[in-house]
Amino acid sequence: MKKATKKEILEIKKQLTTRYKDAVTELNYKNLYELLVSVMLSAQCTDKRVNLITPALFEKYPSVNELSKADLNDVKNLINSCSFFNNKAINLIKMATKVMDEFNGEIPLDEKSLVTLAGVGQKTAHVVMIEYAGANLMAVDTHVFRVAHRLGLSTAKSATATEEELTKKFKTDLHILHQGMVLFGRYICKAQKPLCESECFLQTLCKSKESFKVG
Repeated sequence: MKKATKKEILEIKKQLTTRYKDAVTELNYKNLYELLVSVMLSAQCTDKRVNLITPALFEKYPSVNELSKADLNDVKNLINSCSFFNNKAINLIKMATKVMDEFNGEIPLDEKSLVTLAGVGQKTAHVVMIEYAGANLMAVDTHVFRVAHRLGLSTAKSATATEEELTKKFKTDLHILHQGMVLFGRYICKAQKPLCESECFLQTLCKSKESFKVG
């Protein structure tokens, strides 16, 4: 597959930042605590599903303080329609406990501290910082990974390596580009039956378009 040229990269960036300049996560949250929990739950799970789970969870455990004292089985029951709910329940309580014990009950907003929390890897930390603080960071989920490869922006095999390539090529406005690529991948450049002919505004820049021609 051909790689995008510097000129094409600039055009992709322009198109995405223009169309998605006001894009935000589709996860429902009211504060940093709710955002972090929602992002943790969203791993291998749809935002739609997470948004169905969190109202009851946040009603019973409205802050890290309450969550740190939660009964594990109760948390499991509240999130049991989410993938990997057993591990996620354990990590949620561990995360909350560490925030209370080591961060005075305040969720940190720097990557170095965030990744020390249970269940919080680099991608989760970046998503939280992008959404809550507008940090100039890239995070690669399945949508961003797919879009990056179809547009010839990356040939990397892993999400981490893809993130490094995108960061190097785009440099600025990474928070907008992340949100844009997520939504573009979710609704237009879909894994199955991408809307190439009808809705794709990047079709002329796509390196995979031959694969998706009808007939």
